[in-house]
Amino acid sequence: MTGSGSVERIFIAPKAEAEMEEQTDVEAVARKGLRGDRYFSEIETGTFVEWEPDEERPDGYDLTLIEQEAVTAIEREAGIELAPGEHRRNIETRDVALNHLVGQRFRVGDAICRGDRLCEPCNHLQRITQDGVLQALTHRGGLRADVLEDGTIRPGDVIEPLE
Repeated sequence: MTGSGSVERIFIAPKAEAEMEEQTDVEAVARKGLRGDRYFSEIETGTFVEWEPDEERPDGYDLTLIEQEAVTAIEREAGIELAPGEHRRNIETRDVALNHLVGQRFRVGDAICRGDRLCEPCNHLQRITQDGVLQALTHRGGLRADVLEDGTIRPGDVIEPLE
């Protein structure tokens, strides 16, 4: 992948199933995630994954990203309009092919991250939004990533591959 994209919007939810809250900046902490988000705590407080303080944190739960272009496309193609943050991803991006970042290191703002795997939509997302969102976002539901080096992330920050 060449070139770079940018951070459009940032969202966190303080606990599982809480409404996503838009942020003007967020602190990304290595192997912990985004400060204030439901997956940041020592004991997971998200919806589907559980780990205890003495267990190693599973990969792919530090932050999630979604292409703003995918959100626009599902509205255009399937008539599915998601409110800001309703996609349940932490970072909306512009001009970056997130699927290409699986297994790659990249910079987002001041943080260094690694793409872990695709963030495919799930039945939970469809339950809390609307029918059809699962199919509409398949293979374009975003990226699950791990924070490797701490940093601050703000809207407008560059997202660029490393190496």
